[in-house]
Amino acid sequence: MSQVGARAAKENPVLKALSKFSKDFMSVLGIIFLGAILSLTTEKFLQWDNLKLILLQSSTVAICALGQAIILLTGNFDLSLGRNVAFTSCLGALLMKGMLYDGMAPMNPTLVILIILAAGTFIGVCNGLLTAYVGLPAFIATLGLQNVCYGLAKVITNATPIATFPNSIAWLGRGFAFPEILKKNLPWCVVLMLGIYIFAQFIFTKTKLGRNIYAVGGNKEAAFFAGINVKRYTFLAFVMAGFLAAFSGVVLMSRLNSVAITNGQSYEFDAVIGSIIGGISLTGGKGRLIGTMFGIIFVMLLFNGMTQWKVDAFMQDVLKGIVLVIAVTLDVLRNRKRV
Repeated sequence: MSQVGARAAKENPVLKALSKFSKDFMSVLGIIFLGAILSLTTEKFLQWDNLKLILLQSSTVAICALGQAIILLTGNFDLSLGRNVAFTSCLGALLMKGMLYDGMAPMNPTLVILIILAAGTFIGVCNGLLTAYVGLPAFIATLGLQNVCYGLAKVITNATPIATFPNSIAWLGRGFAFPEILKKNLPWCVVLMLGIYIFAQFIFTKTKLGRNIYAVGGNKEAAFFAGINVKRYTFLAFVMAGFLAAFSGVVLMSRLNSVAITNGQSYEFDAVIGSIIGGISLTGGKGRLIGTMFGIIFVMLLFNGMTQWKVDAFMQDVLKGIVLVIAVTLDVLRNRKRV
């Protein structure tokens, strides 16, 4: 009788939907649970200014993390994303202010943004070529590009912060969407984050590009024998990640109204943590991209809570490492169960 009941529970569409939701969007449940704890233990958590700050911090990291999630789907990872953010934003700041070389005139902000995106994409192209076509391990290729980007950022800026940019780009990071309609000030960068994730989720579930990248990460040999160009789709994943890192740099530059070589610091690791918590597997080919956004929000929520609990800043770095180890361990256990 118990077996019949268990079978009936499995066949129940409501229970099946709840089970599937808990597996695909565990990060959402984590956000709800952590949010409930913070609302009970802190005074300022539920204030809109604090929630807005969490969303603002999440937006730039989440845009960059989307690129990491795409690469993770292929079974690789990228250590250069954070330094890509730093280099491209520093380059854009110098171009926008006419400080790249003596006698240079300030450039049009729209043109600068296009140059930033092109530069970030080029870094992704280099990572993709080295990994997919030359055959270097992603760890080595992206670690090398990480140091190249960081070194270039220090060279062109002399490790000096640059501040105050044209008002024409302020809306990206500091502007508010639909103020006449919404009662609360919803930042444009949060709207951009949502739009990018919805678009990416559609592309990766409804198009050949997305299905092939999932196939490459799921089983490279099977994908090859199915006629999928494994090298091409691995290369494209790195290119998209480079573009998204540069876009994150543009938004971060606008939000802070300044740049420094520390911009994007540890983004690559935050991206891995958020992706795994959001359901993307390190083994490749598994998970929903939209889950990465919720995973990043969970991470930002956790560290916002630790700040309100007055946890020491250095200890927060220790805890970030612990969260990464726990997230990877859970991913390993999850995959072991499937096997």
